[in-house]
Amino acid sequence: MQHKTISLADQVFEQIENDILSEVYKKGEILTESKLSAALGVSRTPIREALRRLEQEHLIEESGKGAVVIGITEDDLEDIFLIRSKLEGLICKIAATNHTDEDLSNLKEIVDLQEYYAAKGDPDGIRQMDNKFHEMLYKISGKTVFYEILVSLHKKIQKYRRAAVTNKSRAAASVAEHKAIYEAIASSDADKAYELSLKHIENAFNHIKRT
Repeated sequence: MQHKTISLADQVFEQIENDILSEVYKKGEILTESKLSAALGVSRTPIREALRRLEQEHLIEESGKGAVVIGITEDDLEDIFLIRSKLEGLICKIAATNHTDEDLSNLKEIVDLQEYYAAKGDPDGIRQMDNKFHEMLYKISGKTVFYEILVSLHKKIQKYRRAAVTNKSRAAASVAEHKAIYEAIASSDADKAYELSLKHIENAFNHIKRT
């Protein structure tokens, strides 16, 4: 089997996108082809393609002097969390009626590891298990399209998710919320799993608004 290779244009796009989302490039900063070409050590051709795609993603906008970084606005954040609440709520509801014993065992292991990393104060471990928890829910639900949409949205708010796992109180609360969602799914209580998922995302959003 041949593994799909990532083209140079894709690598450049992902690097610049990540730098914008993690605020290496700040909102309002002007990016030019020459500046990015020098920073990344590549020709202007993949830079030009990356900037075109970033404009389509509404992360930059063209000006007379170059591409202006827009990043993620407050309105974007509100929309992202609104979409997450609807889709992830449905995913949890479906998972509560669509799981196997193996699914529950895998989900329980993830929650246990997240508790372990939270107790150790290990933000990288917490974030890794947080990602796995949500990915496991998507897998159990079987909703591939939902998964693709939500992975993209998670990527856009990576800076905020990173800040959340480094905050001890929010990290602990998030683990407790995941555990409650797991227990509702294990009990096949679809309505409770749905409501707990909505509350979890609401709490995450409220934490971001306070920071």
